[in-house]
Amino acid sequence: MLIGRETERRVIEGLVAGARVGTSGVLLITGEPGIGKSALVAEAATLAAGLRVLRARGTEAEREIPFGGLLQLLRPAIGELDRIPAPQREALAAALALSSGAAADRFAVGAATLSLICRYAESAPVAILVDDAQWLDRPSAEALLFAARRLLADPIVLLIAARAGEAHPLAEADLPRLELTGIDLPAAQQIVATNGGLPVDLVAQLHRRVAGNPLALLELVNDPEQLQRLPPGVPVPVPALLADAFAARASRLSTDARTALLVAAVDDGDLGVVARACSELGVDVAALGEAEQATLVVIGDGRVEFRHPLVRSAIYASAEPAERRTVHRAVAAALGRNEVDRRAWHLSETVLGENDEVAAALHLAGDHAAGRGAHAVAATAFERAARLTEHDQERAVRLVEAGQAAWFAGLPDRADGLLGEALTYEPPMGTRSWANELRADIAVKCGSPARARDILLAAAAETTEVETAIGLLSDVVNACFRLGDAAGALQAAEGIDRLLAKADRPAVKILGLLASGSAKILAGRAGTEQIREAIDLEPSAELDRDRRRQIWMTLAPLFLREAGTGRALLEEAMREKREQVAVGTLPALLMHLARDDATTDRWADAAAAYDEGIRLSRETGQTTELAICLAGQAWLSAHRGRAEECRALAAEAIEICTERQIHIGRAWALFALGDLELGQGNPAGALPQYERLVEVLNSLGLLDPDLSPAPELVEVYLRLGRVDEAAASAREYAVRAEGKGQPWALGRAARVRGLVDDDEQRFGEALEWHRRTLDVFETARTRLAYGGWLRRARRRVDARAQLRLAVSDFDRLGAPGWADLAAAELKATGETARRREPSTADQLTPQERQIAMLLVDGQSIRAAAARLFLSPKTVEYHLRKVYAKLGIHSRTELAKHLGPLDT
Repeated sequence: MLIGRETERRVIEGLVAGARVGTSGVLLITGEPGIGKSALVAEAATLAAGLRVLRARGTEAEREIPFGGLLQLLRPAIGELDRIPAPQREALAAALALSSGAAADRFAVGAATLSLICRYAESAPVAILVDDAQWLDRPSAEALLFAARRLLADPIVLLIAARAGEAHPLAEADLPRLELTGIDLPAAQQIVATNGGLPVDLVAQLHRRVAGNPLALLELVNDPEQLQRLPPGVPVPVPALLADAFAARASRLSTDARTALLVAAVDDGDLGVVARACSELGVDVAALGEAEQATLVVIGDGRVEFRHPLVRSAIYASAEPAERRTVHRAVAAALGRNEVDRRAWHLSETVLGENDEVAAALHLAGDHAAGRGAHAVAATAFERAARLTEHDQERAVRLVEAGQAAWFAGLPDRADGLLGEALTYEPPMGTRSWANELRADIAVKCGSPARARDILLAAAAETTEVETAIGLLSDVVNACFRLGDAAGALQAAEGIDRLLAKADRPAVKILGLLASGSAKILAGRAGTEQIREAIDLEPSAELDRDRRRQIWMTLAPLFLREAGTGRALLEEAMREKREQVAVGTLPALLMHLARDDATTDRWADAAAAYDEGIRLSRETGQTTELAICLAGQAWLSAHRGRAEECRALAAEAIEICTERQIHIGRAWALFALGDLELGQGNPAGALPQYERLVEVLNSLGLLDPDLSPAPELVEVYLRLGRVDEAAASAREYAVRAEGKGQPWALGRAARVRGLVDDDEQRFGEALEWHRRTLDVFETARTRLAYGGWLRRARRRVDARAQLRLAVSDFDRLGAPGWADLAAAELKATGETARRREPSTADQLTPQERQIAMLLVDGQSIRAAAARLFLSPKTVEYHLRKVYAKLGIHSRTELAKHLGPLDT
């Protein structure tokens, strides 16, 4: 019977009841050892009678067993594996060693875990119970966390119990949490009474001393002498108290029993292995009976289970180091032939100093873990192997492997430390380049693009390999784009151009052309032809697999901004990465896709992509992409007239960008704040934001006209009566736009020249340039400017034609502030605008929009769920909300509401 936990029991009972009616519930239960976490998990199992139950328990002995916890949890559901999407099925099967296959992205295993448990829940509600989660192997914990964050509308309750104060992925997550504290005095008296009893005043004293910890109460009730030894009036650290109590109880056993108990503590509790290891040590395994009589362990079903994890920890910690090494060696010898990885881990605990043979075995275990996608385990294996390696060159290679595995596991600080250590051993050039490329990748995504640039420049200067140098310099340009360092990008482009003639592989030429062309545009030089040349080169399977090529092929549309160039590449890359469940690569792709959509008529799609990019950037720890996505969403929110949202997004983006020198994001955020004021008809409020942006761009040497707010400044200056400044800005911008030669900038330049020169022909030129882009917003702004100019020239009929189109386009896009400005101009001609009624589609959240558009595109519920890493039930949940908001009942009606131009 559970005593003293009625409130907690009701919480769990409510979550289980929710699962019975189709609502997901997730709860992380934390607390100190002995506080009653396991008892609550056991009570949850009782409350979940009639549900399908999946259970797992972490153990210290198996923290480095790849996906051991996940296999334990999912074993009853494995029969559903063939019913989840193929890429996820292959990833999970490889992770659980059910089949051979390429190592999967860690998020692919998480997505597969979500799909599998949701499939398992289709037959009956499911209760997932995980105890001692602090000792789950990290890959298992990450897969479980990925699923937990996405449970919403499935009949699943997930309860996780973990020790407080222990670092592990689940403890660091934003999951609903229940922190257990001690039971109250009446409950303590009841517990003590059921175990022999003590005087009331002594129970009260004991209750205060252990802060109501149930296990501590039971231990001290059973050992009054321990209670008497406690210093009066001093708070007792309960975990240490319990460990001492268990160690003291073990010390009273015979020598053979203590040895057998230590063997059980070293192993994972397999009685066969314990027996063979005991034989190896000359000890009769039957001596464990003493430990069972002392209530330290329970023996049965071929297992040795410790009464509490603290018992195991206490036994191991109280043994002499030499004794522990001897026992690890015996357990290694006792393992079966197929247990090579576990043997390697045990042998690594036996070595003092260096040992190449054990290092090689541990390195192989790391390879096996990496091959299954268990990168955190692989990192530990490679690092331990490095520590045991005798020769510096080989140690450096293993440290780089450890660093790479740690990076793939989402542990950037640990990865950077390992890579930095590897370089201290002066490895050969290939290893140095590898290490520096990884360090730069970490820095550009999670740290500082400036640090990434410096690492890459130094590495490129060192190498004599042409292809390696081009690859490193292209990464320099990528870092400089985020950093806003035009001079650094141009320097890298010049280096690339010198090397291109020596490059033989098409993949390298394409990469070099894309990076060099983009760098030149950033610095205000001619680079568009290089980008077009690269895009037109014949692709190949080799190119499609090239990480750097994908980066630059998706960046190209941002620099060209013209109809028909690059969008297909972006969408193809996005489809590919979703199918591969390559979640870690998605934030950057989503940012590029959103930026592209935001300069078309697909603003709602852009908002949805930015929203997903922000969520995945937070989840994957990619600070740089987070900042840029926040800035991009702020820019879009400004145009949509969402003032509060824009300012909040811009503030967070600027804070991150300022701290980490992500100047491209800072520029976008400042642009957003200026556009917000301008769109609200407040040129005086817009002016300081634009002028601040100009200062930032000038200080960085960023001369790409697409980054410049000069056309906006021209309008601001004219509205404020500062005609000379408007004319100067228009002329300077026109020169830059003509230098780039791209229609987006040329259209903006022609518009403002029309305003300052009172030249109607310029407006016509602007509209012609706009037709070569997909940017409806800029076209509408030109129509607004042209219509206003015509009205002031007393050509009201001509003005109305332009202003009607401007109002219609702004309304259609969802830019209410700009639509109001155009409607006011139209009213000044004597005509009242016919305004578009706000669509119910405008009420959809970004995620609802994503789901709706996938279904309109012909995707099934399950396919949409797989694409968005959600469960089908969650997709159905959001779809019901979409139907309710739109007042419709079918996909046919949905398609009518969400056509390509309906935002």
